[in-house]
Formats: sequence, structure tokens, C-alpha cells
Amino acid sequence: MAQQIDFGHTTAEREQAFTSLYKKAFPAVAKQVSKMGGSFDDAKDIFQDALVIFYEKSVHGGIALQLNESAYLLGIAKHLWAKKFRESILNTSLDTPTDFIEEDEMQPSQNKLMHYLETAGQKCMELLKAFYYDNLPIRSIAGLFGYSGERSATVQKYKCMEKVRETIKEKHLAYEDFVE
Repeated sequence: MAQQIDFGHTTAEREQAFTSLYKKAFPAVAKQVSKMGGSFDDAKDIFQDALVIFYEKSVHGGIALQLNESAYLLGIAKHLWAKKFRESILNTSLDTPTDFIEEDEMQPSQNKLMHYLETAGQKCMELLKAFYYDNLPIRSIAGLFGYSGERSATVQKYKCMEKVRETIKEKHLAYEDFVE
């Protein structure tokens, strides 16, 4: 029951085929990329790449569709988005040394942790660093960051942590996602 997509022989026929694929498949791809943390622009980029791959494979006879072209494009897009997401995590740079981590132990990856901490913003990163890394007392943090008191600094620290937690929840991450 395999079928082959026909992109036609003329430019007008190809344009019509591409337009039809956009209408049928792009909404599902956009929804999937959004669920996986991407933006609408990310979805457009991923769909364009998926469409090019699909077209090249179709023209060269490399695919015989078992379901339909929309499902095939969605599969390509999922694969491309996962690859892009993995590469963006691996390319995140850190200025902190990692030589204190034991090689034999399974430790959380600093690159992966930093990526999610950065989603809270620069000011939150500085506040969380002061509290957790520099071990400054909350009173000192309040003065250093210009908060009216310890309570304000504590509330802001909580809000920063909630931003990070929300990002992790949205992406459905677990501890294993942070271990290398």
C-alpha cells in the first residue's frame, strides 16, 4: 500500500504540491516543535528543512510512503528538532572549571544545568550564584542586589528558582536528562 508523491514536471505543479504539503503538514509540525520548546520561527525553519529532505528523497525515488506525506514530514521534523536541540545543549559554553568532578561518578552535566539556569535570566543567574555557589547569607545578597530586605531577596530567589523549574517541567525533563 506504499504510495509515491508526485511533484509534477512543471514549476506550477511543484508549487501546488508544496503548497498542499504546507497546508496539510505544517500545523502538526508547528504544534510538535512548540511542545518541544521551540518557537514559531523554529517550526518554520525545521519544516523547511524537512520539506527539502522529503522532496530530495521523493525525486530520487528514496521513499515509498506507508502512511501519508504529512506523517512522514512530521517524523523528519521531529528528528531534525531533536538533533538541533541536542547540538544546542552540547555547544553551550561555560567559564567554570570542571576538573573537580570524578570521572567514575555519574554527575549532572554542568553544560546541561547551565542551559536551563540561563533561562531564568542574567540577574537570576547572579542571585542564584551568590546564594548557592558563593554561599553568601541572604542579608548580604539583599544589600548586594539592592533589595529592601531579606524577605524581598528570599522571594526573588524563589521566583528565580521557579523560572528554572517551569522550564524543566515544560520540557518534561528528569534527572537522567542532566547526566552525561
